[in-house]
Amino acid sequence: MDLKLEGRTALVTGGTRGIGRSIVETFLAEGANVGFCARTASDVEATTEALSGTGADVAGTTMDVGDGAAIDAWVKDSAARFGAIDMIVSNVSALAIEDTDENWEASLKVDLMGTVRLVKAALSHLEKSDAASIVAISSVSGREVDFASGPYGTAKSAITAYIQGLAYQLAGKGIRANTVSPGNTYFPGGVWEDIEAGNPEFFEVAMGLNPTGRMGTPQEMAAGVVFLASPVSSFTTGTNLVIDGALTRGIQF
Repeated sequence: MDLKLEGRTALVTGGTRGIGRSIVETFLAEGANVGFCARTASDVEATTEALSGTGADVAGTTMDVGDGAAIDAWVKDSAARFGAIDMIVSNVSALAIEDTDENWEASLKVDLMGTVRLVKAALSHLEKSDAASIVAISSVSGREVDFASGPYGTAKSAITAYIQGLAYQLAGKGIRANTVSPGNTYFPGGVWEDIEAGNPEFFEVAMGLNPTGRMGTPQEMAAGVVFLASPVSSFTTGTNLVIDGALTRGIQF
């Protein structure tokens, strides 16, 4: 299927590993230009080098999404480089699961406010696009009670609510807004690999909860993100796409 992304531009936060890296790769494969950011300079440099020449134009920036001024500057610089911004994907998470004051603050600053600030910084550019789209990465932990229902899950619930409000508020401007809620996603260097090594009993419990008998891959999550962001999904806004292999049991009306 042609997602009609040729020549479009997407910004993705957290684009060097896991789901974010796969989102960047998928956009590029579909012909979209991509600006991405991450905190570690060496990872940004390596990812930019690896992906250059694999599709359209790609530019990586070293940045902390907890820094509002840095987000503003990144969006402004990206718009100048690419000439336009059509799609934004808020993907970065502090992955702050334990119930501590520091984790609550990190989740609100990075997960929630990182999303809010990205939207605000990009809005004037999205208003100029004829295929404007916002996608934020939520989580199944924001949809039902599980082991991550503290700082992480609460921030993810808030992101879903915020984005659905945006969908209603921005529909008249032709800007779509959706969330994707991944289930457990396994990749090298990810949280589930760490759990597998450090807490194999809990890892087995988590695996047993999914009727597919496995966890998802970053590419399986990225496919849904890029499809929702694309002009092919032109009448889809205000939805929360759950990609979890039937992990969650709640009925989503």
